[in-house]
Amino acid sequence: MAQRGLLLMVFALFCSFAQAGEAPTTPSVIHLASEAWEDFTAADGHGLGWDVLREVFEPAGVKLAIRIEPYTRATGLAQRGEVDACVGAYRDEVSDVLYPRWSFDTDPIYALGLASNPAPTLQTLGNYRLAWVRGYKFQVYLPNVQRYNEVARRTGILSMLTHNRVDYYIDALDDVDSIVSQAKAPSQFRRTHIVDLPLYLCFADTPRARTLMALFDQRMDVLVKNGQLKPIFERWKQPYPFKSN
Repeated sequence: MAQRGLLLMVFALFCSFAQAGEAPTTPSVIHLASEAWEDFTAADGHGLGWDVLREVFEPAGVKLAIRIEPYTRATGLAQRGEVDACVGAYRDEVSDVLYPRWSFDTDPIYALGLASNPAPTLQTLGNYRLAWVRGYKFQVYLPNVQRYNEVARRTGILSMLTHNRVDYYIDALDDVDSIVSQAKAPSQFRRTHIVDLPLYLCFADTPRARTLMALFDQRMDVLVKNGQLKPIFERWKQPYPFKSN
């Protein structure tokens, strides 16, 4: 009996070691937090960004669970591991999260200013007083930036420009267009393209999120190589941001 008990104990230890060496099981749901960007990550689940991410995850058996929050709160949820990833951050913009190898889109960044002012360039932008939404950290990606304000929300941007409190407001094109659409005289303002920045998922630093991040990169390897994402960008009339091998 003692020998039988010893054999059972050895077998149990072997099983536990074998289980410890197994690859982690891929979750069936990925919890994503994002700001609501119209036609990209809209609250009702439509948009280019959601379509791309569905194409990445759902054929691999992982459903998207969407949570809409302001950008800084979405990144905070990922930092604390309360969601698996936040959506739409620039490279290394968010601390204490994990970045995959692949981006999933590119953000065209524009400067919004008065049409009576000279059009800025990436090289001259640092000569001006700038503003952008808190948390976006454009100072990291734009050269020679010295004077900038971070605003809590996009309301009031047109007033800041017309009252000469800032020279240019920096944001993604869709957000700039939305701001200009609220102007009584849109021709008073000029939009100038500055740079294109890749957009990433920021994964929480948890075992579950690491598994999902590995799946994301594996799927993007395949989807970019075979061009399977191109029809999504064509459907939304947006430029395709990847170079196929």
